[in-house]
Formats: sequence, structure tokens, C-alpha cells
Amino acid sequence: MTVQSHPLRFLIVCSLFGLSAGCATLPDVSRIMDDAPAPRSPQIDSANGPVSARNSKAIMARLKSSVAPTDLVERYSAVVESVSDSPMTKGNKVSLLADGKATYAAMFKALQGAKGHINLESFIIEDDETGRKFADLLLKKQLEGVAVHIIYDSVGSLSTPAAFFQRLTDAGAQVVGFNPLSPLEDRDTWSLTHRDHRKILIVDGKLAIIGGVNISKVYSSGYRRGHQKSAKAPIHWRDTDVQIEGPAVAELQKLFLDTWLRQKGPALAKGNFFPELKEQGSALVRVAGSTPGETNRIPFVIYVSAISFAEHSIHLTNSYFIPDQQIEKALIEAAGRGVDVKLMLPGITDSKLALYAQRHHYAALLKGGVRVYEHKSSLLHAKTAVIDGVWSTVGSTNLDYLSLLGNDEVNAVILSKEFALQMEEMFTRDLAESTPILREQWEKRPLLPRFGEWFVNLFQRWL
Repeated sequence: MTVQSHPLRFLIVCSLFGLSAGCATLPDVSRIMDDAPAPRSPQIDSANGPVSARNSKAIMARLKSSVAPTDLVERYSAVVESVSDSPMTKGNKVSLLADGKATYAAMFKALQGAKGHINLESFIIEDDETGRKFADLLLKKQLEGVAVHIIYDSVGSLSTPAAFFQRLTDAGAQVVGFNPLSPLEDRDTWSLTHRDHRKILIVDGKLAIIGGVNISKVYSSGYRRGHQKSAKAPIHWRDTDVQIEGPAVAELQKLFLDTWLRQKGPALAKGNFFPELKEQGSALVRVAGSTPGETNRIPFVIYVSAISFAEHSIHLTNSYFIPDQQIEKALIEAAGRGVDVKLMLPGITDSKLALYAQRHHYAALLKGGVRVYEHKSSLLHAKTAVIDGVWSTVGSTNLDYLSLLGNDEVNAVILSKEFALQMEEMFTRDLAESTPILREQWEKRPLLPRFGEWFVNLFQRWL
């Protein structure tokens, strides 16, 4: 769910976004790729520290031998390591949470098992049946002596009454509203248009859940075929998260604590935020976080470079797809060199303007050989990709300017044949609930919708 989900939030951001980010630019990824060192086995960290170059090479050799030949991993890693200090870690267990129901089940299980601390960061925390269920459990854990820390976005959670968070604060939980609406707040980082779009849950420093799922009942509503024809039937939101256990959790913990400090949150309750982490699985994971003002914009660099280096397949799902020229060019060039490029995009939306801007790009993509699908059975809100059957990402980053330039975001990049297979299976299920956009039919559309899409696209940087 983004700012577009509620008209008031949308108007606030649209009216002021240009004042703070209208002239901001995304990095030139082609230059970054040209300047990156020659491809080699990436630096890998373990629970006990950096892995030797020899062992890193052996790990990558085993990974590559499990899939069709591709140099994606080495080439992509060389680029990312040139702009990011976030390490690739081995020994992680990753569990795909394919929808809101699975995500909430995993979250509640993790919360119930918390012993030391709970760190929750979410763009939206709503005062509805789902939000209150979370609040009740957090209060219960607080009473049991578990330290509860919450970061919510002040614009994303604008409709949530202050009493909802005050109840948590009164019970001892520590709560921070990210960049409140009032400029009188004593925070050096204050900016109305700088939003925290991350969704992170960390329990005891050992388990983390991230992705696109906010705390809202819209992810719990049951899907009913034909719901778009009935005003009484709830719209089912289709989203995806991932649960991570292992060394990569420490990188997510660092992001949470950094945000807490930048927002001048109260002194954190004493706790072991960085416990000794043991290897839990076999997946390689790199955490990619970004915040406005950074010139590298790691999630953007990751997407463009991975698409540019793909050799077999790109299956990308994104909820607000308003790509800049670099992303569009990379997708078309990939299709031109024979890569199977499929885009899964929303056909049902909470923002008609975003949908119009998205559709403006179809003509060029279809002409370039990219296959485009619109998801029709639910409101697609996921932000995922799987490339070459080995590289996957799950996170909060939308491929639009608002997300890439104006928000704090976080993605996990996972190198694992087994996890990529699960991602492919999920993508195939989504395809069965989608409508392909055919070039011949698209080019015969009436003039009026074409004009509307062109006109809305003029304001794409503010959508």
C-alpha cells in the first residue's frame, strides 16, 4: 500500500513532492556498471565473519552448477559491491510468504515466540481488526517483559488515531512516528515528502520478515471471483513477504536501529540486538536499503544491473510500475537478446492515475518484445522478481519515482535455486489469474485512453 491508497495522503505528497525531489535524479547505472571491477566471486560473509576468497569461489561454483549457465551473479555482484557496503551473507534460511494470510501467520507466530525484543517498522499501521490484533499481542508481550519498539510512517498511517499508538505507549512500548506532519518537530531529517515505506519485523535479532505487507485488514480479506463487480465484496490485496533466519537478520537490524536514531527516538530499552547468529540454511542473502539523499539508491542499481545481466529469464512483479528510461531500456534490451521477459502488473488498482501512467509504457515494451500481463483477480501489491532461476528479490521497492527517489525502502536479494523455484511457481500461479496484453489489440485502442495515459505520464515523477 502506498501513499496513493488514500486521496488525502496522495494530495499531500503530490503537492509538495516536487519542491523537495522534483529535481532529484536517479544514478546512471550504465556508468556504474562500466566503472565496476571485473566480474569475480563476490565477497561472502558468514556468521563468523568474512569467508575466504577460495571458499567464496567454491560456494559460487556450487550455486552456478545447479542452474542453467549464467554469469549474472558475478557481474551483478561486482556492480553492487562497488556502491554498497551491505555484505552478502551465507547460511540463511528463507521462507516465501506468498500472500498476506501467510505473512500474518508467520508474524503472529514470531511475535508469540519473542523473548527479548520486537522491532516493528511499517508504512501503514491501521486501527482496524488486524491492527488491533497486532496491538493486543504487542501489549501482551510488553507485559511479559519483551521490549517493543515501533516505527510507523506519519503520512502512511495518517488515518490511524493517536489513541491507537498512545495505548501502546502507555503500556511501555516505545513508538516513533516517522517524519511527523509538523515541521516544529526537532528532527534534523524532517521532510514531509521523505516517507518510510519499509515493512520490517525483527524478533530477538534472530528472525526477520520483510516485503510489501502493511498492517491492515485489506491483506486478510478473502478473494471472491468477480469481486470487482460487487460493491459489497472486499478487494483482496495480493502481496508477498519473506521470512529470513540467519546472518542477514543483523543487516536488517542495523537498518531499523539507524532509522530509530535518525528519527531521534527515545533511548532503546537494553537488549541484545545483535545476538550470535548461527547458520540456519543455505541461501545467500544481501539486504539492500536506501534513503533519499543517497546518490547510489541501491535497490534501483540492483534492479537495473540484474535486468541488464540476465541471460535466460526475467519474471518481474510490481505494484506501481512507472519505470524511468533506464529500467524500460534494460527490459527491452533483455528481450532483444532473447531473454524471456514477463511483467506481472496490476489490472485492479487503488490509484487510477498510477494505472494510466503504467499503461503509457506498454506500447514501447510490447514493441520491444516484453510480455506484459495484468493481474485481474486481486489488487496486486507485490514487489518481487526472479531472474535466471537463481536470483530473486522481495521487498518494499516499487519501480516508480516516488519509491525510488522519495522513500526509505528495503529489499532482500536472495541467491538460491530452491527459493527461485518457489518464486517461479508463485509467478506461474499469478499468470493463471492474469490477462495478457497483446500488442495488436493494444495498438488498436481508442484515442481517448491513449491521450489520458500520455497526459498522466507527464506527471509520472509525482505519482
